[in-house]
Amino acid sequence: MKRHTQRAQRVGDQIQRELAGLLHDAVKDPRVGTVTLVGVDVSADLSHANVRFTHLAGRERADEAVAALTRTAGFLRSELAHRLDLYSVPQLHFVYDDTIESGMRVSQLIDEALAEDRKLESNATARSTGSRAPEP
Repeated sequence: MKRHTQRAQRVGDQIQRELAGLLHDAVKDPRVGTVTLVGVDVSADLSHANVRFTHLAGRERADEAVAALTRTAGFLRSELAHRLDLYSVPQLHFVYDDTIESGMRVSQLIDEALAEDRKLESNATARSTGSRAPEP
């Protein structure tokens, strides 16, 4: 059995576009804040949609944003019903996605490790030539 159909993918893409506009223009709840939609995963039967998002404030405000978005899910779903040509609009489930933050943290750790390697390498080279290593 197929897990994600091409139709579900297209519906998810359309929901993402419409929700981005609605969140920007129609949702006035300050607890939602500035969110960026990362993706929308729609079930094969088009009954449920997991809306993945990131929040400008980061992980600290994620739970509050999920609660606020869940509270506005009914409004968003009814607005989607007016904008999309679907028999039934999927139920919306909001999930905070921290993959961007995790990727940035891993990148930072790699940069720190490379800088430390360069520092150790320059110290080892300086000792082998008998000169002093420059202070960082």
